[in-house]
Amino acid sequence: MERKKAFIYTGGTVFDEYVMEKPQRDDLIIAADAGYLTAKRMGITPNILLGDFDTLGEENIPDGIECLRVPAEKNDTDTQLAVSVATERGAGEIVIIGGLSGRIDHTLSTLAILEDLWERKEGRIFATLTDGKNRVRFIRNSGAILPRSQYRYFSLIAADETVKGITLEGCKYPLKNGRISRRCQWAVSNEITGNCALIEIKRGGAWIIESMD
Repeated sequence: MERKKAFIYTGGTVFDEYVMEKPQRDDLIIAADAGYLTAKRMGITPNILLGDFDTLGEENIPDGIECLRVPAEKNDTDTQLAVSVATERGAGEIVIIGGLSGRIDHTLSTLAILEDLWERKEGRIFATLTDGKNRVRFIRNSGAILPRSQYRYFSLIAADETVKGITLEGCKYPLKNGRISRRCQWAVSNEITGNCALIEIKRGGAWIIESMD
């Protein structure tokens, strides 16, 4: 059975005009609390709306959309809950819109979601986090191709104590069999010089962050 692609819209600052990732007709669309306003502003109608609605407000909940209410005092953030719903409904790929501004604790929590989805024992789920001006992915013991795009810079941020065997090609600052560590994040602000950049990590996990400025 083909696994679904899910889009999750969250609150916070989103630069709508720069968001390239758009849901298609058969994609699952979930809004987490005030993420409904993000989706609405972008002309997108969610299939599911969930959260404690402390930000959106009960008066702004629309009719005709599946609504999953959760208590304000809970273990998971609204974004984590949205990811759980997406995976329970068969998502094999998830795009999270928003979640990169405002409270730092929420941002770090959302970045951890990308790592968790990659590490799922029941099957890896490919995930992307973007606010339009930034785009983030996570990889471990793997590689990635970054095509030239609207993002001027890319950085590799270590998630583990040490990340080894890093090779970077097609970029301003190439690297061969290098390493970075969680306490020494120096692989920042690289630039693609050709049509794409190639990233390979032999051992360890890292976030790939693309940024416009």
